[in-house]
Amino acid sequence: MKKLLLILIAIASINLASAQESAFQDGEWFKFKMSYSNFLKAGNATLSVNKTKLEGKPVFHVVGKGWTTGMIKWFFKVTDRYESYFDTEKLIPYRFIRNIDEGGHKKNIEINFDHNANTALVHNKKHNTKKTITTKPNVQDMVSMYYYLRNNIDASTLKIGDEIKTDMFFDEENYGFKLKYLGEEIIKTEFGKVATLKFRPYVMAGRVFKEEESLTLWVSKDKNKVPLRIKADLAVGSLRADLESFKGLKHPFKIIFDN
Repeated sequence: MKKLLLILIAIASINLASAQESAFQDGEWFKFKMSYSNFLKAGNATLSVNKTKLEGKPVFHVVGKGWTTGMIKWFFKVTDRYESYFDTEKLIPYRFIRNIDEGGHKKNIEINFDHNANTALVHNKKHNTKKTITTKPNVQDMVSMYYYLRNNIDASTLKIGDEIKTDMFFDEENYGFKLKYLGEEIIKTEFGKVATLKFRPYVMAGRVFKEEESLTLWVSKDKNKVPLRIKADLAVGSLRADLESFKGLKHPFKIIFDN
């Protein structure tokens, strides 16, 4: 699936948590399994968090990987890698890397952010070009935004129908990201029944998605706000991602056990 990891990370970025306590930590790791049209295995994706330093500054280094599996990889092979280095306190990104091969469509882009000047230096390594673009203040990349929102939005204040907006920079453009809160729901997962928060992100309709409201996702209703399920109606068929395994959560993962 061409947009496998892009969809996953973009959607995971809306996870919410209390502003008073960090929702993640060094060593957190997620693995997702993908299915196409609810029956055909499409691929896998992972997200990992590690603390390190970038040019002397303490940062979280997050790596997202996605790859096709099974029958799909024989006619459309995908190998995607996304990286973000963002400040451990402010959670603003300093560097973002997108290195993808999607059925022969390749990109290798590195973006370095200057938050004092509100600019992004975009280095297209494939074409050996560099371009400086003006950004919004405190802009996020598509990976850092996930972790920023987990720590800075209080889900307890949300009401059904509320919309959340934030700014994101991707490739060479500024984007306004918006999502709607749909309420709570208990779903069955690989780990048992879990109480979740349900959201509807707004996406661009067209070649990939059927319409603006083609995506639905569920995150755990606990301090971790783990992304448990994502469903996307595509222009052709549908895509579903389910959390398959995890480790390194900062807080207890709450599972509902039947009597």
